[in-house]
Amino acid sequence: MLQSVIEVVRRVALAEVMPRYLKVAHSRKADGSLCTEADLSCQVALVRELTRIAAYPVLGEEMTEAEQHRQWAVGTDGLWCIDPIDGTSNFVNGVPYFAVSVALMKAGRSVMGVIYDPVADEMFYAEKGHGAFLNGEPLPIRTRSPDLRHSLAGVELKRISDAIAMQVVLHPPFSSQRNFGASTLDWCYTAAGRFDVYLHGGQKLWDYAAGCLIMEEAGGQMCTLACDDFWADNLWERPVVAALGVDLFAEWKAWIRAADK
Repeated sequence: MLQSVIEVVRRVALAEVMPRYLKVAHSRKADGSLCTEADLSCQVALVRELTRIAAYPVLGEEMTEAEQHRQWAVGTDGLWCIDPIDGTSNFVNGVPYFAVSVALMKAGRSVMGVIYDPVADEMFYAEKGHGAFLNGEPLPIRTRSPDLRHSLAGVELKRISDAIAMQVVLHPPFSSQRNFGASTLDWCYTAAGRFDVYLHGGQKLWDYAAGCLIMEEAGGQMCTLACDDFWADNLWERPVVAALGVDLFAEWKAWIRAADK
């Protein structure tokens, strides 16, 4: 099944997303986020192709909130969770950092995750208990474990508390910081060892469903601001604190929680 999902994600991205790159109009949804014909066409194609692989309900970013909740309610035995284009603002503006993301969830947790960056042709994927990979190479691809002071951080301050944001801006505990605007790929970059630590103030289910499994299967550690068990926090908008190394993660988590006062 994993190989079939990988093939579908690549095929749909190349057929529905890349031909529209830099060539598509956009509109704004009620929450202010962007949506394009590519998002909608990609979602339709993924729904069609994934349900042929396994006839589970599909929860997609471009569905209404009511429909998303209905799909979640009926998907305990199996649920496809998809983000047709994560990083739509980048996609619209020509920034080559966006991805197609698919997760298979059972009993409310991810058991398979596939995230594809069609510009770089990088396919990240994982299956519960079987490790995480990038184009066939086991993750992480970089295994350095610096202390926090010498780390490269992926930090998205959107939805973060003012207290943490102020400390990150004025007294950053890390060496350098990046924010490229696509949460699914941020997970993958951390799992690969490209980022040492990761912070996001609040992700939607489709932002983390595939990425958190890839991170977990790569040996990474994660929690939220309030919960040591990442899966115990609010399903629909969940903060992320993550790192690869156990010691680095403990240091990063302690700093974040101390700042959140």
